[in-house]
This record gives sequence, structure tokens and C-alpha cells, in this order.
Amino acid sequence: MNDYRAKLFGEVETILLTTDASDFSAGGVQEAIFFSQACGAKLVVLHVIEIKTEAATAAHSSVALKRQEAEAHLAEIEKMAKDSDIDCSIVVSESYQPDRTIIDEAWKANADVIIMGRHGRRGLLKLLVGSMTSRIIGYGFPKVLVVPKDFTITGARILIATDGSEFSKLAAKEAISLATHCSNLEKVLVVSVAAKEEDLSLARENANAVVEEAKKSNIADIFEVVAAVGKAGEIICQTAETNGADMILIGGFGESGIMKKIMGHVTEDVIGGAHCAVLVVEE
Repeated sequence: MNDYRAKLFGEVETILLTTDASDFSAGGVQEAIFFSQACGAKLVVLHVIEIKTEAATAAHSSVALKRQEAEAHLAEIEKMAKDSDIDCSIVVSESYQPDRTIIDEAWKANADVIIMGRHGRRGLLKLLVGSMTSRIIGYGFPKVLVVPKDFTITGARILIATDGSEFSKLAAKEAISLATHCSNLEKVLVVSVAAKEEDLSLARENANAVVEEAKKSNIADIFEVVAAVGKAGEIICQTAETNGADMILIGGFGESGIMKKIMGHVTEDVIGGAHCAVLVVEE
């Protein structure tokens, strides 16, 4: 059990970027550099080499080759950080269970957020049980930012998805923090989706509750409520794309065994289907 609480995104001090040295990491790398510079945060760059269950000699040779292949990629990130005056450290680790290693290194570094790239756009990511993204989020780390390849976060428009749950309230708190600390933020879309028409009024109440919280910080004028009926994941993604949002903030699905099996289907649908970056927030 960890005895620290990750800071709000607008106040982060340590960012852990996990990269597999592929082109899919590009979006995550770019945003890790941006947020590290914008927040004056320390950047820890983690590259985990998976060890397969194979003969020791073959495994050693494979790991050595993968280390060599990643050197140029990691050196480039280190240079980008240095050019931006970012305190940066590189960690290369070998593991039979990369997802667990990423979480352990994040706790070890006292990271406030894990940033990672996304491999493609999948509407049914929840079915891909072996997805690295799914497994990492399933551990319940406080904040995980998933960034599509070659995507840039401008910080002008964000979307907060809420269903009134404790996890969505955490996401709303993050949105308010960003709105308070980011001067270039123009609009915050508060989206609440009802499965049935008769639940629409409750959905609207949940969204309005977020705006009421924003009023306490005198920033409610940039918050806009969107209440709709339908499939939550689809509506959230469509609303984000239609309105040009470049980040979706959404609650996670906890670390408990049963919730990990369910895989938080709305959160998974949003991660897999969004055109933009997704920040998953958990306690």
C-alpha cells in the first residue's frame, strides 16, 4: 500500500513516461515533454524489455538486442528533455511481467501520472484482455494518460465524462484543476449519458453538479453541459471529436478483482475509440 496521494494534473511534480520504443509511443513522448516543461515536473522515462519464457541463453541474447535497439530512441527523448531544461532520468528494466513492472516503477518514482502511447484505435478494446493499456489501468494507479500516435494536446478544450460516481467526481476534480491552472483552456464539456430516456434528468443533474463545483473556483463560464441518451462510450467519443476536444477525463474502474474482470466497459470503450488523449483518473 502506498502512503502518498498523486497530485492534481495541473500540479504534478513527477511524470513517468513508459515507452516501448515503437512509433506508437510518439504521442506519449511528445506530451510527456510538454507537460514536464509546463508543470516544471521531473520526467522518468521507463523502457521495459519483456523476457519471454525461453532458454536462458536465447533470452539473454534477445534482451541484449532489444536494449541495443532502444538506445537511439531513449537517447532522443533524453536530448528532447535536456533541450527543454527538464530533469530527466532513463530507466531500462527487464521483466517477465512488464505491466506490473511499470506500476512498481511508477510507485517507486512517486509519479503523479503515467503517460503512455496507444496502439491503434479500437472500439472494443475491452475485449483485448492482453492489452497493456488495459492491464496497467486495471492496477488502479491514480492517473494514466493514454495518447494516440502523433496526437498533440493543445489544452484548449477538454471533456469530462460523469455518471455521478466517486471515480467520475475525481475526474471532475482534475478538470477543475486543469481549468484553474491552464490559462489557454477555452472550454470544458461536461458529458453525462443516460441509458434510457427516463434517466436523462438524472444525467443532467450529474453534469450540473460538476458545473456547481466549478463555480466555487469562479471558472464555470467555460463549462458546458451535454446530457444525452444512448451508449455512453460512443456518445462521449463522438462529442469529444465533434467539439474538437483534445483530452477526455474519465473515471477508472478500480483495483478490485470483480471490477478488473468487468474491465470498466465505458472507460475501455472510450480509451479504444477516442480520437484524442484520455486521462483515466482513480483514487
